[in-house]
Amino acid sequence: MPPIIRIDHLSKQYGSGTRALDDVSLEIQPGEILALLGPNGAGKTTLISIICGLVVPTGGTVRVGGHDIRTDWRAARKLIGLVPQEIALEPFEKVLDTVRFTRGLYGEPPDDAWLEQVLRSLALWDKRDARTRELSGGMKRRVLIAKALSHRPKVLFLDEPTAGVDVHLRREMWQVVRGLRASGVTIILTTHYLEEAEDMADRIGVIDKGRLLLVRPKAELMGEFGRKRLVVELDAPLAALPEGLPEEVAAGLTLEAGGHRLVFDYDARAERTGIGRLLAELNARGIGLRDVATTQSSLEDVFMSLLEQGAEGAQLGGDAA
Repeated sequence: MPPIIRIDHLSKQYGSGTRALDDVSLEIQPGEILALLGPNGAGKTTLISIICGLVVPTGGTVRVGGHDIRTDWRAARKLIGLVPQEIALEPFEKVLDTVRFTRGLYGEPPDDAWLEQVLRSLALWDKRDARTRELSGGMKRRVLIAKALSHRPKVLFLDEPTAGVDVHLRREMWQVVRGLRASGVTIILTTHYLEEAEDMADRIGVIDKGRLLLVRPKAELMGEFGRKRLVVELDAPLAALPEGLPEEVAAGLTLEAGGHRLVFDYDARAERTGIGRLLAELNARGIGLRDVATTQSSLEDVFMSLLEQGAEGAQLGGDAA
């Protein structure tokens, strides 16, 4: 199946000399959820803005549904819905009217049954006759999502869609997103809530300083860059780490919680993790154990590690498709 979005060697340099994007290539498949992660100023919004036709690239090409965003822009944009970071709504317009107006901008005929379905899914139907200035920040953000869905796009961009939204409404929004993906809509999101990306995304892209460091399936990324941690609760506290431990054990071992807990970081993919050796060494020294548990690195741990290490020189290469 051909990609719904294909980006080839995309770059953007502003007149000030700032390079917002640097040779970005990426393919996005129909019906997937791709999360773009990166610090502020990394280039996430610039990338989305170029695909959506809001910013003109310096070089490279973007095709949406086979349509070039510059030479066949009308057909390309009709496939796209965008929920921007900024809340920009006409304050005196009623909710239903502003969603109708957006649908009309795409040349679509009236379809109030579809708009009712969208508004109900976002818990906005009861507010359909309210003026947008009367809504809370969270409600206004849901109106932006309704506007983006008004013309039934094939691709939906969510640029920090849950910023300023409470936990309950955030969960409701992600239920809507799951339903959209199930219907075949491709979702590209940026978020600072890494637990959302970890829960929702099929693939994770990490962007920093305008370069796409990598794009990998979430499970593969967690397996490759994530580490596991063994937590050992002790019967009695230790004043210091045991002396004379072999290097394979000592390298990943720390003493925490006032000497009551040993923490051992290890690579689960390694042929020898060192766990057996650690437990044998503790037993040989007569150190009693109260409990043993393992934890997996979170996406936040992986993300921070990638940024700190510059992804250890990882480039996009064949992992983009």
